[in-house]
Amino acid sequence: MPPDVEPPLVLTLGLDEAHAAFFNELRRTHFPPARNHLPAHLTLFHQLPGAVSKGIEKRLAELSRATPPFELWVSGLRFLGRGVAYTVTCPELVAFRQRLAAAWDPWLSAQDRHGLQPHITIQNKVAPAVAQALWQRLREEFSPFQMRGEHLLLWRYLGGPWESIAALPLSGPGR
Repeated sequence: MPPDVEPPLVLTLGLDEAHAAFFNELRRTHFPPARNHLPAHLTLFHQLPGAVSKGIEKRLAELSRATPPFELWVSGLRFLGRGVAYTVTCPELVAFRQRLAAAWDPWLSAQDRHGLQPHITIQNKVAPAVAQALWQRLREEFSPFQMRGEHLLLWRYLGGPWESIAALPLSGPGR
């Protein structure tokens, strides 16, 4: 990336402490260590323009104060071909992200123009047979469960690792 271009931003949803620990342990166990630079996360946007980071951060701070935590339903597992993810269901989160996408439409990458399919990746970039075996094992043990999305997390993408810019608690009145 040229030195005069700001690195892109990534927006994720931070989980309640117990479930963040659960998913982080799965990542430590199943994600290739050389590629596991990040805590477990649910990505809302993959590539927002770094040049407007202050405006994005200001808007997210306003929204976080007006938005209550999201009640999330972990509803299944997804086979990714070379990894495994837990699928997450939350119509309120999808609607929240759609409102942001509409406001940020001129900035969105092709990937971010597609609708949100919430998930938490616990394994990626492994041989397909390894991913298939984990997916099958986890499916046999799986029972749906609830958790909470408690923070908006804004990151700067640095070509592998991410740099934290802001952690904004969702503190709006309850649903």
